[in-house]
Amino acid sequence: MTVSFLRRIAAPKKALTTAAVVAATAGMALASAPAHAAPTYSAAEAKAIARQMIPGDAQFRAFSNIVQRESNWNVTATNPSSGAYGLVQALPASKMASAGPDWRTNPRTQIKWGLDYMKSRYGSPVGAWKFWQANGWY
Repeated sequence: MTVSFLRRIAAPKKALTTAAVVAATAGMALASAPAHAAPTYSAAEAKAIARQMIPGDAQFRAFSNIVQRESNWNVTATNPSSGAYGLVQALPASKMASAGPDWRTNPRTQIKWGLDYMKSRYGSPVGAWKFWQANGWY
């Protein structure tokens, strides 16, 4: 860690807490987020949660194929032109609120909503994946 880096993170007039310095040096965002800020999830963590929630290899692979193409397993992925949001690119994004109040940041909530959507519209993730392959969307 360089001295100039430490000067840059210590430059604001507010004193930084030890936790803020640790967060900054770990490459985490140092925005003035409230203490109750939602946790962030890596793609690997989101995928592991989906693996736990989806029974059967074929259903998981189909779901994973869609999510990989729609959001690259990024929980906060946003389509700049349509506003579609999250792992499953819900449109409007707020539809996912029916699965839980933490829909903006919780992969489990987004996966639950996505699975319910796929089941109601296509019968299953496999059905949704077949549609996606034929149309490039689902």
